[in-house]
Amino acid sequence: MSDNAPEAAPPDWSELAPFLEHLPRDVHLALWGDPEGSGVEAEAARLASGLCATFARLTWSQRPRRPNYDFYPVIGVMGGQEDSEEDLGLRLIGLPAGVQLTALLGAIQAVAFSGQHVEARARIQLSRMPASAIVEVITDAQDEAGASLATAAFGLAVCSPRLRVFQIMADQFPVVRHKYNVLELPHTVINGRVHIAGPADDRAILKHLAAALRD
Repeated sequence: MSDNAPEAAPPDWSELAPFLEHLPRDVHLALWGDPEGSGVEAEAARLASGLCATFARLTWSQRPRRPNYDFYPVIGVMGGQEDSEEDLGLRLIGLPAGVQLTALLGAIQAVAFSGQHVEARARIQLSRMPASAIVEVITDAQDEAGASLATAAFGLAVCSPRLRVFQIMADQFPVVRHKYNVLELPHTVINGRVHIAGPADDRAILKHLAAALRD
């Protein structure tokens, strides 16, 4: 765990209103971590509580750390509400600070709109996935391309129960860069072995996903 991330400035809720005021479906933010354990975990709780206090379709819950997560905080973006949530496999690992707030917004919108923006071609490819896959998007607070890539990947995950997407903040957890020998951001890893260096759109993600599942 790292506590080196700067404290996030409170978002301007009025600027987020166009993205979050008219969601057609409830979205639940499940936050794993300990607000007393680190500054980034406390900031994540403040962000989640602020969003949910401002926008009617959003709810959140604080959950304890769990053995199978290596880094905290972890934000799961779920469909529904806490007592009836639908886990669609979307996770943001670390505080979504800086431009990565847009990735959190993208994840919320993808869940609320059931991935309606995903093209039919992509939906067909996802429906034919022969096995499950995990996509890790490694980025940081200043990486605009990473925010766009993560948003695209979140949309794909909403459309397939076999796909899970983890966005990981490398500036908060630099060990991830060493683990995957990351030289530039964003960097995407599929099933721990197929790599995409640099920006990518949903077509590139699907192309590499197919390659990963053929191996």
